[in-house]
Amino acid sequence: MALYITDECINCDVCEPECPNEAISPGDDIYVIDPNLCTECVGHYETSQCVEVCPVDCIPHDPNHVETQEELMEKYKQLTGE
Repeated sequence: MALYITDECINCDVCEPECPNEAISPGDDIYVIDPNLCTECVGHYETSQCVEVCPVDCIPHDPNHVETQEELMEKYKQLTGE
């Protein structure tokens, strides 16, 4: 599943640079995650880096974008050209 950022986001700016797929960007009020680019860091890291650094725990799984680990790995391969 992709991740998303809830309205509890405090715009602390720590998640955006941690995303290896550049899926996180500033939105109108809070940061947003592009589900087409989010692989939950599969292929890059053992854990989702944005979740690791978020000080307010506002990055849950997105129930609207359910994906298996295999699908996330396939997305990673497509995004990186591997």
